Amino acid sequence: MPPTHRLLKSLLALLLSIALLPLGAHATDNNSLQLLQEPWSELLRHHVTTDGRLNYEGLQEDEDKLLGYLQSLRKVKPDPQAWSANDTKAFWLNTYNAAAAYLIVGYYPVASINDIRVKVMGGQKSPWEVPVVNVGGQSYSLNQIEREMLRNQFHDARVHFGLMNGAASSPAVLAEAYDGQRLDQQLDAQAKRFLNDPTFNQLTPQHVQLSGLFEAYAAEFGSESQVLEFVNRYARVPVLPTAKVEYLSFSWALNDRTGLSNSQALGRH
Repeated sequence: MPPTHRLLKSLLALLLSIALLPLGAHATDNNSLQLLQEPWSELLRHHVTTDGRLNYEGLQEDEDKLLGYLQSLRKVKPDPQAWSANDTKAFWLNTYNAAAAYLIVGYYPVASINDIRVKVMGGQKSPWEVPVVNVGGQSYSLNQIEREMLRNQFHDARVHFGLMNGAASSPAVLAEAYDGQRLDQQLDAQAKRFLNDPTFNQLTPQHVQLSGLFEAYAAEFGSESQVLEFVNRYARVPVLPTAKVEYLSFSWALNDRTGLSNSQALGRH
């Protein structure tokens, strides 16, 4: 074999060996993380509606692509020594959202994610408690990801504007994957979009009617004065510190492309 051919063959073998390394071994730079998330980002670009709902019927046609993305996570072990905090936070947001979407797609059409019961040995489990994704060889439920990998680890209430839990009263779904380099801007934009959407929150200087999401996670948003302070970080209409606060009911109807009318979303409880 001529020397040039041997050199070319060696180079190709080297490139192939690098490509086959577990993603966790070389996903320490943001370019690798972006490549990891690109399949999920592509699915979101195709199936998130302009008002931030998810087209599950369309996503069913790409179920194999979604499964392929989730299976790729088996090779990934988030490394807090190599990844930034925002890289890790973005990774778990994407993992949660893709796993929740895949779970719903498997049972679609369904009126609510809460109607899903997954058969396991000895009975059934709720969609929140059943293992739904394998990351780095370890299985996780949606509740584990939300509580252990996101809320308990980062103490950032904004993650609630990034989680896709399949509810019509939840914040709009972002039409791209979360990216560690831009995560703060993405979560701030999500919070601003949600808080200023009259479908979910009604804001005046003297009176605010907030999504039940704020009440459900009161421990993270803080006291009433802290909630108002948080709201004022994103509200287009400044809210007075003395404003009356009420919480609206939260609809667990599926956040498919039909969405909710204002009257459906804004019921008091």
